[in-house]
Amino acid sequence: MKRSILILTLLGVAWGAYGQSNIFFTNPEAEAVVFGLFDPADYAPSVVIDDPVVIANALIDDLSPDSLHAYLVQMSAFGNRNTGSDTTSTTFGMGAARRWAYDKFESFSMQNEGRLLPGYLQFDQVICGMGQHRNVVAILPGQGPQYDEFVLVEAHLDSRCEDGCDGDCMAHGMEDNGSGSALVLELARVMSQFSFNRSIVFMLTTGEEQGLRGANALADYCLANDLQLKAVLNNDIVGGIICGQTASPPGCPGLNDIDSINVRIYSDGITSKHKQLARYVKLEYQENIFPNIAVQTVINIMTPEDRTGRGGDHIPFRENGYPAIRFTSANEHGDGNPSQPGYEDRQHSMEDVLGVDTDNDGLLDSFFVDFHYLARNAVINGNALAMAALGPEPPASLTVEQLGNALVVHIDDPNDLGLYRVAIRELLTNDWDTVFTTNQQVDTLLVDLVPGDTYKVSAATVDADGVESLFSNEESVFFLPTGVKELPWMEKGYTLLQNHPNPFDEATVFAVRVERPISHREAFIVVLDLQGKELARLPITLNQGINEVVYDYQHHRYVPGTYAYSLVVDGQVLETKQMVYAY
Repeated sequence: MKRSILILTLLGVAWGAYGQSNIFFTNPEAEAVVFGLFDPADYAPSVVIDDPVVIANALIDDLSPDSLHAYLVQMSAFGNRNTGSDTTSTTFGMGAARRWAYDKFESFSMQNEGRLLPGYLQFDQVICGMGQHRNVVAILPGQGPQYDEFVLVEAHLDSRCEDGCDGDCMAHGMEDNGSGSALVLELARVMSQFSFNRSIVFMLTTGEEQGLRGANALADYCLANDLQLKAVLNNDIVGGIICGQTASPPGCPGLNDIDSINVRIYSDGITSKHKQLARYVKLEYQENIFPNIAVQTVINIMTPEDRTGRGGDHIPFRENGYPAIRFTSANEHGDGNPSQPGYEDRQHSMEDVLGVDTDNDGLLDSFFVDFHYLARNAVINGNALAMAALGPEPPASLTVEQLGNALVVHIDDPNDLGLYRVAIRELLTNDWDTVFTTNQQVDTLLVDLVPGDTYKVSAATVDADGVESLFSNEESVFFLPTGVKELPWMEKGYTLLQNHPNPFDEATVFAVRVERPISHREAFIVVLDLQGKELARLPITLNQGINEVVYDYQHHRYVPGTYAYSLVVDGQVLETKQMVYAY
């Protein structure tokens, strides 16, 4: 694994030389919207549709498997969408593909009173021998008090075959990532008829396969201009349901296994705004969509930021401080490394096609992309995007304290909306365990908490239409048993917690609970095998409260078994526990 990571790093240097420059929107109107320098009335529809229930139902009814199929057929027809492929042909290469995508956005705008603003985000960088590149964008201007803020849904349009810079091969890229690109186009088609508080940006990036270059261009542009980007939903490989012979861990069960029910959401950190966004997506789906559909998706909030050894276009936004998540199918056909001996999977190869003709009648009749599965993933995205764009401002702050067997929450809501959601999870879980509704900014919640455990609490405001804001950052509360003032670990001031999840299959989280400040120079979590060989040394902060660090594939070659990990402060081993790697 370390070798493949090194290869990818070196290829990244070869594929994309030097930094990006001259980043700008080609459509001045679109640029004005992301800066918040526009009058929402200029983009007001004749008939305003902003009811969240109406929008959620329309997403269920109108996001079409047939439309998704049609987009994929056309993308396949371009033959190759490599970042460095032909830009002048009208039928082949990235130029033809991005102009077609622009035309689709423009046609959606014409169907909706010109409210959707198509354009390109252009930037200069040498990638695969080409010096100038364009993401395709379309922006739906916001209509509410937060019109100067925006949310983003994205997918990478570029494709690749075995050679990452081959602009002539047949790189159809149907699962990776025609599926995500079709999803973004279809969301733009359906959602352009609605009105939202915030603006929505639909983006198809280039340069993902050469190091996330197109996403990095917008992420840096947002940071440099202090733009108010509130959420990023990245879709990469979201239409396939068939497992390959290889798959990046945590991979699928085995060759040709089928899974059209589960979808994975990857995001950085545990107590982070990225995981909070993932939890928000799942909550909105469970409450708005799940009860109203026949085939229900299981959303899996994953521990790491991405699959083993992999990355995606959400990462540049996370690096610049914006909440960002990635959607990926439960099953992937390959681990994306066609240079390894015996690689026969479709991902990153000329075999990533839409399907096959099994009866030789000239028509595809067996598909590798499941259009209904892709449509269900589009509904999940569209619902989360809509609610994040509709919702009010989140609480300004939240404080939490224990009162006997209850929690007292103090929600600071400058807008005094009068309705709030409070989410609680046990420290060792990725999902919220309970979500309460209260009409009080200060309220006492009677909850079934386990004495001696740490809980994470966050809050959202709720508007008059019942739409939640994005949730606040999480606050920690340690639930002391009734009548107990101090546990043994409190006397020494710290405790090393059991890793979670445990057993783990790809990544796990180490945490240290600190009762009071510890004077020290340096602190590490040190991982060892049971023979005492050191495998990893991870720096960790020891601030008062919960301190976490993620341990994943980068730190050693995993072999299933039992390992030890220790808290080491200033060279002294303070505490040791064991964990199990079970993949």
